Amino acid sequence: MTNELVLNRRFAPTVYLGTADVVENDVLTDRILVMRRMPAERRLPLLLDCPEWEAVIRGVARTIAAFHADVGPAPDAQDWASRDGVWLNWRNNFESMNPFVGSALDLRSVDRARTLVHRYLSQRGELFDWRIRKGLVKDGHGDLRAEDIFCLPEGPQILDCLAFSRGLRVADVLADTAFLAMDLDRLAGPTVARRFMDYYTEFSNEHHPASLAHHYVAYRAHVRTKVALLRYGQGDFSGAAEARTYHDLCLRHLEYSAVRLVLVGGGPGTGKSTLARGLGDSMGWIVLNSDELRKDITGHAHGEHARAEFEQGIYTPEVTARLYAALLDQAALLMARGESVIIDASWPSAEVRRNARLLASSWDAGLVELECVAEIDTTKRRVALRNRTGADGASDATPAILDQAMAARDPWPTAQSVSNEGSVTDTLEHALRYVSAPPP
Repeated sequence: MTNELVLNRRFAPTVYLGTADVVENDVLTDRILVMRRMPAERRLPLLLDCPEWEAVIRGVARTIAAFHADVGPAPDAQDWASRDGVWLNWRNNFESMNPFVGSALDLRSVDRARTLVHRYLSQRGELFDWRIRKGLVKDGHGDLRAEDIFCLPEGPQILDCLAFSRGLRVADVLADTAFLAMDLDRLAGPTVARRFMDYYTEFSNEHHPASLAHHYVAYRAHVRTKVALLRYGQGDFSGAAEARTYHDLCLRHLEYSAVRLVLVGGGPGTGKSTLARGLGDSMGWIVLNSDELRKDITGHAHGEHARAEFEQGIYTPEVTARLYAALLDQAALLMARGESVIIDASWPSAEVRRNARLLASSWDAGLVELECVAEIDTTKRRVALRNRTGADGASDATPAILDQAMAARDPWPTAQSVSNEGSVTDTLEHALRYVSAPPP
């Protein structure tokens, strides 16, 4: 009981007042926590439909971030938050749910969840080890549920941490926070949940790949699925519907968590860089630009022009081979850390595309191939305008090389063709349909 008091006072010191003995017939039979009564109307779920909802979740995010900042790294982090430790938690959940599959839960959806979990964790050991090395695994709350948070004038009061199990409390701070993000998603929708996570990132200065946040939100929804199924098994038949709701939420975030490698290609002037930037901004994914990396590996500043005849100067086949090898090496490092990557390059040959496919497969990443197309007169006009206005950035393309560059391209039958003749907005919306589709 003393341990429970100490652990909960970390979050709500003025709520947990102490302990009291329960005595019957002069015999000490129990010891209970003494707590200040909370006003029911200030419970967080009741405030999510109010005009003050954003200020409320901002305050909660600030409180959680401040708590995490004050706690040191857990010395036993490797036991609980390594890739193997995280998988063990998933596996235990799946095993607890097995008796209910086929009755309360659909077998296909459970198999789908298991597949997506395996796919994410199989190649992400470095991501979890990196988080441990950064000191981001701490003894946290373990059960951040909206119904246990009361928003008072003196600040949010967060109750009922998992005092009974250190193993369930010790986790990545993102996993701790994801429990509440999951609950907010369930109660108020993804916009409120994302806003909460944005505020947490702002106050904590903790940065993470979006895939990891989705993975942990999915895990927390999976935990609640298991709890609902256990209630169902004890005769509470409402638990089946609740379990399905949580499992649907789990699946949605597992699909969002899938790491992607997106190839955005096409000849000069087809709008591939504009599209790649738009996709990166929309999805929160990292964009690697081949023009900039070519300048890096040849010792040129990004804004320094090195125009040359077709396949001459810094555009020889040898330099281009080095460029694509470097692009894929950088993408591999990023995908190991859970980042989805967009590579903005011409992708002219079947060989470099094949190498990209092999890389995506080796990292269990979903591959999306997009080929930007436009009429040759349109591309020449765009390139000429960029040359005149200096708006070409790191690109050295000129109208003179366009015909040769397009003639040298291998057919790309595995790519989705994206026309860049229309507006930037229409092109982006077209491409987003391919990029945001659930993984196979």
